[in-house]
Amino acid sequence: MNIVWIGCHEEGVAAFRTVLENGTKVNAFITLDDASIGKRSAGSHVYQTYCEDYGIPYFQVDSIKSDRAYGLVQEACPDLMVVLGWSEILPERLLDIPKIGTVGAHASLLPHNRGSAPVNWALIHGEQTTGNTLFWLDKAVDTGQIIEQREIPVTIYDTCETLYRKVAETNAEMLAGLLASLQRGTVPSSSIRNETDEPLLPRRRPKDGLINWEQSGAKIYDFIRALTKPYPGAFTFLDGRKWLVWSAALLPVSSERNGLRPGEIAGNAYSFSMPANGILVGTQKEVLLITSVENDQGILFSGRELNGLGMEGTFGNE
Repeated sequence: MNIVWIGCHEEGVAAFRTVLENGTKVNAFITLDDASIGKRSAGSHVYQTYCEDYGIPYFQVDSIKSDRAYGLVQEACPDLMVVLGWSEILPERLLDIPKIGTVGAHASLLPHNRGSAPVNWALIHGEQTTGNTLFWLDKAVDTGQIIEQREIPVTIYDTCETLYRKVAETNAEMLAGLLASLQRGTVPSSSIRNETDEPLLPRRRPKDGLINWEQSGAKIYDFIRALTKPYPGAFTFLDGRKWLVWSAALLPVSSERNGLRPGEIAGNAYSFSMPANGILVGTQKEVLLITSVENDQGILFSGRELNGLGMEGTFGNE
C-alpha cells in the first residue's frame, strides 16, 4: 500500500512512530517549511529525524493548497493519504488523488467541537470529557465518515499539553487498527452520524489569550491551562507591562469575603515546597494562586522567584 503522510503537529508523532515501528512503509512525508511551522503552536521537527532513519522522502511546503503540494502528492500516486496534526483544509483536487481515500483525526468526539483548537476550547469551556475521532476526510470541515472514536476524560489537572498527549496515543492506536483492516482488504467505517447544528469552533490566535478577571477563578484557571505551553499562553497587564501566566492553582476561597476585587493582588503565598509559592489574586468568585509568569522581556519567574518580584496593584487589560 502506497502511503503519503501529511503532518506537522506533535499530536501526530506517536502515530507516525508506531506505524514505522510496526513495519508499515510510508512512501513520502509532507510538512510545512521552517518559516511556516515556526508560526504554529506545537509544531514538531521530530518527523524529519524519523524520515531520515527510515529512508522516507521528506518534503516541505508553505501550504498544502499550493501547486507544489499538489504536484508532490500527484507524483507519489498514493493509495492512502494520512493527515494528522494539520490545520489547513485539504483542497478537493488533493483529496481526489488517493485510490482508497484520505484519513484524518480530529481531537474531539465528532460531530461535537468541529473546527479549530478543539482541545483548547474543551478546556476553556470546562468540559469534563473530550475525545478523538478517526474519519475519512471530505471537502468540508470535519464532516467525513467516522471510522472510530475514543473517549478521553478531562481531569482538573489536565492542560492542553497533557490532553494532546492522550490524543496522540489514541491516534496511534486507531490508525494501527485502520491500517491492519486495509491490509486485509476491508475499508472500515462506523454507523456514527457526523451531523450537527453546532457552529464551527473559531481559530485561536495569541491575542485571544487576554485574561478576563471579571470571570470566576474556575473559568480563569481553565483558560490558563488551555493556553499554557506549548501554546502562546494566557496574559494580563500590570502597570502597563504584559505578563504571560503559565501556571496557576484554584483556591476554594471567596474573593468577596476577603475584600478582593477582580484582578487585585492580595500578596504572596509562601511555602518550603517550590510549586506552592506564588501570587494570590482576586477574581469574580474564587481566589487564584499564580505560580509561574513571564515578563515582556521573556524572563520566566516561578515559585520563590515570583514572590521576590513584590507585585502590587490590580491586573487588567492594559
